[in-house]
Amino acid sequence: MAYVATRGGERAIEQAERLFRSELGEIAPERVAEVKSALPYLIDRVMGEASLYDEDLAALALAQTGGEMFEAVLLLRAWRTTQPRMQVARPVGQEALFTHRRISAAFKDIPGGQVLGPTLDYSHRVLATAVLEGETCAPAPVDPAAEPSPAFQPSVAAWQADNGLVDLPPRDETAPEDIPDVTREPLLFPAKRAHTLQSLARAETGGALALGYAAMRGYGQAHPTVNELRLSEAEIVVKHPKGTEFSAGRVKVSQAEVVSKKGEKLDLGFAATLGWNEVKCIAAATLDLNSKGAPKGAPTEEEFFLYHTEGVESSGFCIHFKLPHYVTFQSSLDAMRDANSKRKKAQEPAQ
Repeated sequence: MAYVATRGGERAIEQAERLFRSELGEIAPERVAEVKSALPYLIDRVMGEASLYDEDLAALALAQTGGEMFEAVLLLRAWRTTQPRMQVARPVGQEALFTHRRISAAFKDIPGGQVLGPTLDYSHRVLATAVLEGETCAPAPVDPAAEPSPAFQPSVAAWQADNGLVDLPPRDETAPEDIPDVTREPLLFPAKRAHTLQSLARAETGGALALGYAAMRGYGQAHPTVNELRLSEAEIVVKHPKGTEFSAGRVKVSQAEVVSKKGEKLDLGFAATLGWNEVKCIAAATLDLNSKGAPKGAPTEEEFFLYHTEGVESSGFCIHFKLPHYVTFQSSLDAMRDANSKRKKAQEPAQ
Protein backbone atom coordinates (compact mmCIF):
# COMPACT_ATOMS: atom_id res chain seq x y z
CA MET A 1 0.00 0.00 0.00
CA ALA A 2 1.30 3.40 -0.89
CA TYR A 3 0.32 6.92 0.03
CA VAL A 4 -0.01 9.32 -2.90
CA ALA A 5 0.35 13.02 -2.32
CA THR A 6 -2.75 15.06 -3.15
CA ARG A 7 -2.02 17.49 -5.92
CA GLY A 8 -3.61 20.88 -6.20
CA GLY A 9 -2.83 24.01 -8.10
CA GLU A 10 -3.47 27.69 -8.16
CA ARG A 11 -6.78 27.26 -9.98
CA ALA A 12 -8.11 24.76 -7.41
CA ILE A 13 -7.19 27.09 -4.55
CA GLU A 14 -8.85 30.03 -6.25
CA GLN A 15 -12.01 28.06 -6.92
CA ALA A 16 -12.13 26.84 -3.31
CA GLU A 17 -12.15 30.43 -2.10
CA ARG A 18 -14.78 31.33 -4.66
CA LEU A 19 -16.95 28.45 -3.46
CA PHE A 20 -16.70 29.68 0.13
CA ARG A 21 -17.63 33.23 -0.82
CA SER A 22 -20.41 32.20 -3.20
CA GLU A 23 -22.09 30.26 -0.40
CA LEU A 24 -22.07 33.44 1.70
CA GLY A 25 -23.58 35.45 -1.13
CA GLU A 26 -23.29 39.16 -1.68
CA ILE A 27 -22.12 41.28 1.23
CA ALA A 28 -23.97 44.56 1.03
CA PRO A 29 -24.04 47.45 3.50
CA GLU A 30 -27.53 46.31 4.53
CA ARG A 31 -26.20 42.94 5.70
CA VAL A 32 -23.42 44.58 7.70
CA ALA A 33 -25.93 46.94 9.31
CA GLU A 34 -28.21 44.01 10.18
CA VAL A 35 -25.33 42.08 11.80
CA LYS A 36 -24.38 45.17 13.78
CA SER A 37 -27.88 45.80 15.09
CA ALA A 38 -28.92 42.17 15.68
CA LEU A 39 -25.75 40.78 17.33
CA PRO A 40 -24.35 43.47 19.66
CA TYR A 41 -22.79 41.01 22.13
CA LEU A 42 -21.06 39.09 19.35
CA ILE A 43 -19.79 42.39 17.97
CA ASP A 44 -18.44 43.23 21.43
CA ARG A 45 -16.70 39.87 21.68
CA VAL A 46 -14.99 40.29 18.32
CA MET A 47 -13.87 43.84 19.15
CA GLY A 48 -12.50 42.75 22.52
CA GLU A 49 -10.49 39.87 21.11
CA ALA A 50 -9.24 41.99 18.23
CA SER A 51 -8.19 44.93 20.44
CA LEU A 52 -10.03 47.24 18.08
CA TYR A 53 -13.19 49.14 18.93
CA ASP A 54 -15.15 49.71 15.75
CA GLU A 55 -18.64 48.23 15.56
CA ASP A 56 -18.93 48.72 11.79
CA LEU A 57 -15.65 46.96 11.05
CA ALA A 58 -16.48 44.14 13.48
CA ALA A 59 -19.85 43.63 11.78
CA LEU A 60 -18.15 43.65 8.38
CA ALA A 61 -15.61 41.07 9.56
CA LEU A 62 -18.40 38.79 10.78
CA ALA A 63 -20.37 39.21 7.57
CA GLN A 64 -17.29 38.59 5.46
CA THR A 65 -16.37 35.38 7.30
CA GLY A 66 -19.86 33.98 7.76
CA GLY A 67 -19.57 34.36 11.54
CA GLU A 68 -16.35 32.38 11.85
CA MET A 69 -15.02 34.05 14.99
CA PHE A 70 -11.32 33.28 14.64
CA GLU A 71 -11.26 34.50 11.05
CA ALA A 72 -13.21 37.64 11.98
CA VAL A 73 -10.81 38.48 14.82
CA LEU A 74 -7.83 37.82 12.57
CA LEU A 75 -9.25 40.14 9.90
CA LEU A 76 -9.70 42.92 12.42
CA ARG A 77 -6.25 42.49 13.95
CA ALA A 78 -4.68 42.49 10.48
CA TRP A 79 -6.55 45.67 9.56
CA ARG A 80 -5.56 47.24 12.85
CA THR A 81 -1.87 46.79 12.12
CA THR A 82 -2.21 48.91 8.97
CA GLN A 83 -3.56 51.93 10.82
CA PRO A 84 -1.42 54.76 12.19
CA ARG A 85 -1.45 55.47 15.89
CA MET A 86 -2.40 59.11 16.16
CA GLN A 87 -2.97 59.58 19.88
CA VAL A 88 -2.98 57.81 23.23
CA ALA A 89 -6.12 58.36 25.25
CA ARG A 90 -6.13 59.68 28.79
CA PRO A 91 -6.47 56.91 31.44
CA VAL A 92 -10.02 56.37 32.71
CA GLY A 93 -10.72 55.61 36.37
CA GLN A 94 -13.57 53.42 37.58
CA GLU A 95 -15.36 56.41 39.05
CA ALA A 96 -15.47 58.06 35.60
CA LEU A 97 -17.22 55.15 33.88
CA PHE A 98 -20.79 55.77 32.70
CA THR A 99 -22.26 52.69 34.37
CA HIS A 100 -25.13 50.63 32.93
CA ARG A 101 -24.80 47.57 35.14
CA ARG A 102 -22.95 47.01 38.39
CA ILE A 103 -23.44 44.10 40.74
CA SER A 104 -21.58 42.50 43.61
CA ALA A 105 -21.85 38.97 44.97
CA ALA A 106 -19.84 39.93 48.06
CA PHE A 107 -21.98 42.70 49.55
CA LYS A 108 -25.65 43.49 49.00
CA ASP A 109 -25.39 47.13 50.05
CA ILE A 110 -22.31 48.35 48.24
CA PRO A 111 -21.63 52.11 48.08
CA GLY A 112 -23.70 53.54 45.24
CA GLY A 113 -26.02 50.52 45.20
CA GLN A 114 -26.35 47.67 42.80
CA VAL A 115 -27.62 48.28 39.28
CA LEU A 116 -28.99 45.23 37.47
CA GLY A 117 -29.03 46.85 34.03
CA PRO A 118 -29.64 44.76 30.91
CA THR A 119 -29.31 41.04 31.70
CA LEU A 120 -30.87 37.60 31.20
CA ASP A 121 -29.50 36.36 34.53
CA TYR A 122 -32.92 35.91 36.10
CA SER A 123 -34.86 34.87 33.01
CA HIS A 124 -36.25 31.56 31.80
CA ARG A 125 -34.32 30.29 28.81
CA VAL A 126 -37.19 29.57 26.40
CA LEU A 127 -36.70 29.47 22.66
CA ALA A 128 -39.21 31.72 20.87
CA THR A 129 -40.25 29.12 18.30
CA ALA A 130 -43.36 31.12 17.44
CA VAL A 131 -41.11 33.40 15.41
CA LEU A 132 -40.48 30.55 12.98
CA GLU A 133 -44.23 30.26 12.53
CA GLY A 134 -44.57 33.84 11.43
CA GLU A 135 -45.12 35.64 14.72
CA THR A 136 -43.07 38.58 15.93
CA CYS A 137 -41.30 38.42 19.29
CA ALA A 138 -41.61 41.97 20.57
CA PRO A 139 -39.95 42.86 23.90
CA ALA A 140 -42.14 44.22 26.66
CA PRO A 141 -41.60 47.92 27.33
CA VAL A 142 -39.33 48.87 30.21
CA ASP A 143 -40.90 50.77 33.11
CA PRO A 144 -38.51 53.55 34.08
CA ALA A 145 -37.45 53.67 37.71
CA ALA A 146 -38.96 56.37 39.87
CA GLU A 147 -35.44 57.44 40.79
CA PRO A 148 -32.68 56.64 38.30
CA SER A 149 -29.45 55.24 39.68
CA PRO A 150 -26.36 57.42 39.53
CA ALA A 151 -24.53 57.16 36.25
CA PHE A 152 -21.14 57.19 37.96
CA GLN A 153 -20.36 54.73 40.73
CA PRO A 154 -17.46 54.41 43.18
CA SER A 155 -15.09 51.46 43.28
CA VAL A 156 -16.07 48.64 45.64
CA ALA A 157 -12.42 47.66 46.10
CA ALA A 158 -11.52 51.24 47.10
CA TRP A 159 -14.27 51.17 49.74
CA GLN A 160 -12.94 47.83 51.01
CA ALA A 161 -9.42 49.24 51.15
CA ASP A 162 -10.68 52.15 53.25
CA ASN A 163 -12.08 49.58 55.67
CA GLY A 164 -8.87 47.55 55.82
CA LEU A 165 -10.25 44.55 53.96
CA VAL A 166 -7.96 44.60 50.95
CA ASP A 167 -4.65 46.12 49.91
CA LEU A 168 -4.91 47.87 46.56
CA PRO A 169 -1.94 47.73 44.20
CA PRO A 170 0.20 50.88 44.21
CA ARG A 171 -0.94 53.53 41.76
CA ASP A 172 0.97 53.32 38.49
CA GLU A 173 2.18 56.78 37.50
CA THR A 174 3.53 55.71 34.10
CA ALA A 175 2.63 58.22 31.39
CA PRO A 176 -0.03 56.82 29.00
CA GLU A 177 2.31 56.90 26.01
CA ASP A 178 4.94 54.93 27.96
CA ILE A 179 2.65 52.07 29.02
CA PRO A 180 4.00 48.79 27.53
CA ASP A 181 1.85 47.69 24.58
CA VAL A 182 1.49 43.95 23.97
CA THR A 183 0.37 44.62 20.39
CA ARG A 184 3.80 46.11 19.64
CA GLU A 185 6.10 44.20 21.97
CA PRO A 186 6.65 40.46 22.48
CA LEU A 187 5.05 38.87 25.51
CA LEU A 188 7.91 37.81 27.78
CA PHE A 189 7.88 36.22 31.24
CA PRO A 190 7.62 37.19 33.97
CA ALA A 191 5.15 39.42 32.14
CA LYS A 192 4.82 43.12 32.74
CA ARG A 193 1.58 43.90 34.57
CA ALA A 194 0.33 45.93 31.61
CA HIS A 195 1.00 43.01 29.26
CA THR A 196 -0.85 40.61 31.55
CA LEU A 197 -3.97 42.77 31.69
CA GLN A 198 -3.82 43.56 27.95
CA SER A 199 -3.45 39.88 27.08
CA LEU A 200 -6.41 38.96 29.25
CA ALA A 201 -8.42 41.80 27.68
CA ARG A 202 -7.94 40.33 24.21
CA ALA A 203 -8.00 36.68 25.27
CA GLU A 204 -10.26 34.29 23.40
CA THR A 205 -13.45 34.06 25.46
CA GLY A 206 -13.78 30.28 25.29
CA GLY A 207 -10.15 29.76 26.24
CA ALA A 208 -10.33 32.14 29.20
CA LEU A 209 -13.55 30.49 30.35
CA ALA A 210 -12.11 26.96 30.08
CA LEU A 211 -9.03 27.74 32.17
CA GLY A 212 -10.93 30.01 34.56
CA TYR A 213 -13.52 27.27 35.06
CA ALA A 214 -10.74 24.80 35.83
CA ALA A 215 -9.50 27.16 38.55
CA MET A 216 -13.02 27.55 39.94
CA ARG A 217 -13.56 23.77 40.06
CA GLY A 218 -10.54 23.27 42.27
CA TYR A 219 -7.48 23.27 40.00
CA GLY A 220 -6.57 26.73 41.25
CA GLN A 221 -5.40 28.02 44.62
CA ALA A 222 -8.28 30.39 45.36
CA HIS A 223 -12.07 30.26 44.97
CA PRO A 224 -13.39 33.55 43.56
CA THR A 225 -16.20 35.75 44.83
CA VAL A 226 -17.33 38.45 42.41
CA ASN A 227 -16.51 41.63 44.27
CA GLU A 228 -17.73 43.90 41.49
CA LEU A 229 -18.88 43.32 37.94
CA ARG A 230 -19.46 46.38 35.84
CA LEU A 231 -20.70 47.07 32.31
CA SER A 232 -20.17 50.66 31.37
CA GLU A 233 -19.02 53.19 28.82
CA ALA A 234 -15.66 54.94 28.98
CA GLU A 235 -15.19 58.38 27.52
CA ILE A 236 -12.14 58.55 25.28
CA VAL A 237 -10.32 61.83 25.80
CA VAL A 238 -7.40 62.59 23.50
CA LYS A 239 -5.20 65.60 22.96
CA HIS A 240 -5.37 67.72 19.82
CA PRO A 241 -1.98 68.60 18.21
CA LYS A 242 -2.61 72.15 19.39
CA GLY A 243 -2.68 70.88 22.97
CA THR A 244 -6.38 71.00 23.78
CA GLU A 245 -8.12 67.88 25.03
CA PHE A 246 -11.41 66.71 23.57
CA SER A 247 -13.74 63.73 23.73
CA ALA A 248 -13.54 61.29 20.82
CA GLY A 249 -16.68 59.49 22.00
CA ARG A 250 -17.46 56.57 24.28
CA VAL A 251 -16.63 52.88 24.07
CA LYS A 252 -18.31 50.03 25.93
CA VAL A 253 -16.10 48.32 28.50
CA SER A 254 -16.51 45.47 31.00
CA GLN A 255 -14.55 44.90 34.16
CA ALA A 256 -14.59 42.34 36.94
CA GLU A 257 -12.96 42.19 40.35
CA VAL A 258 -12.91 38.89 42.19
CA VAL A 259 -11.64 38.34 45.72
CA SER A 260 -10.62 35.45 47.93
CA LYS A 261 -9.68 35.30 51.56
CA LYS A 262 -5.93 35.34 52.07
CA GLY A 263 -4.82 35.58 55.67
CA GLU A 264 -6.42 38.54 57.38
CA LYS A 265 -7.27 40.32 54.14
CA LEU A 266 -8.79 39.71 50.74
CA ASP A 267 -6.70 38.92 47.71
CA LEU A 268 -7.80 40.69 44.52
CA GLY A 269 -7.98 39.58 40.88
CA PHE A 270 -8.90 41.96 38.05
CA ALA A 271 -9.71 41.90 34.36
CA ALA A 272 -11.29 44.29 31.86
CA THR A 273 -12.01 44.26 28.16
CA LEU A 274 -13.50 46.30 25.34
CA GLY A 275 -17.21 45.63 24.83
CA TRP A 276 -19.60 43.92 27.20
CA ASN A 277 -18.44 40.40 27.99
CA GLU A 278 -19.17 39.35 31.57
CA VAL A 279 -18.11 35.72 31.30
CA LYS A 280 -14.66 36.52 29.98
CA CYS A 281 -14.02 39.18 32.60
CA ILE A 282 -15.00 36.93 35.51
CA ALA A 283 -12.96 34.00 34.17
CA ALA A 284 -9.95 36.21 33.40
CA ALA A 285 -10.09 37.90 36.80
CA THR A 286 -10.18 34.43 38.39
CA LEU A 287 -7.02 33.49 36.50
CA ASP A 288 -5.39 36.73 37.63
CA LEU A 289 -6.40 35.97 41.22
CA ASN A 290 -4.94 32.46 41.05
CA SER A 291 -1.74 33.28 39.22
CA LYS A 292 0.29 34.23 42.27
CA GLY A 293 2.42 31.25 43.27
CA ALA A 294 0.86 28.89 40.73
CA PRO A 295 3.11 25.91 39.94
CA LYS A 296 4.77 25.59 36.55
CA GLY A 297 2.43 24.03 33.98
CA ALA A 298 -0.74 24.60 36.01
CA PRO A 299 -3.70 26.15 34.14
CA THR A 300 -3.50 29.11 36.51
CA GLU A 301 0.19 29.80 35.88
CA GLU A 302 0.48 33.13 34.10
CA GLU A 303 2.63 31.88 31.23
CA PHE A 304 0.27 28.94 30.69
CA PHE A 305 -2.98 30.86 30.51
CA LEU A 306 -1.67 33.90 28.66
CA TYR A 307 -0.22 31.77 25.88
CA HIS A 308 -3.15 29.37 25.64
CA THR A 309 -5.92 31.97 25.62
CA GLU A 310 -4.38 33.86 22.70
CA GLY A 311 -7.06 32.98 20.16
CA VAL A 312 -5.38 33.99 16.91
CA GLU A 313 -2.16 32.14 17.68
CA SER A 314 -3.83 29.03 19.09
CA SER A 315 -6.37 28.74 16.25
CA GLY A 316 -3.63 29.37 13.70
CA PHE A 317 -1.46 26.63 15.19
CA CYS A 318 -4.42 24.25 15.32
CA ILE A 319 -5.53 24.72 11.71
CA HIS A 320 -2.00 24.56 10.36
CA PHE A 321 -2.25 20.81 10.94
CA LYS A 322 -4.65 20.52 8.02
CA LEU A 323 -2.00 21.86 5.66
CA PRO A 324 0.20 19.33 3.83
CA HIS A 325 2.63 17.52 6.12
CA TYR A 326 3.63 15.01 3.46
CA VAL A 327 7.36 15.05 4.15
CA THR A 328 7.12 14.68 7.91
CA PHE A 329 4.37 12.06 7.61
CA GLN A 330 6.37 10.08 5.04
CA SER A 331 9.35 10.25 7.38
CA SER A 332 7.21 8.75 10.14
CA LEU A 333 6.02 5.99 7.79
CA ASP A 334 9.58 5.22 6.73
CA ALA A 335 10.57 4.91 10.37
CA MET A 336 7.60 2.60 11.05
CA ARG A 337 8.44 0.42 8.03
CA ASP A 338 12.06 0.23 9.05
CA ALA A 339 11.13 -0.78 12.61
CA ASN A 340 8.68 -3.42 11.34
CA SER A 341 11.29 -4.79 8.95
CA LYS A 342 13.87 -5.10 11.72
CA ARG A 343 11.30 -6.74 14.01
CA LYS A 344 10.37 -9.34 11.38
CA LYS A 345 14.01 -10.12 10.69
CA ALA A 346 14.64 -10.58 14.39
CA GLN A 347 11.68 -13.01 14.61
CA GLU A 348 12.85 -15.15 11.67
CA PRO A 349 14.43 -18.43 12.75
CA ALA A 350 18.16 -18.63 12.37
CA GLN A 351 19.31 -20.56 9.22
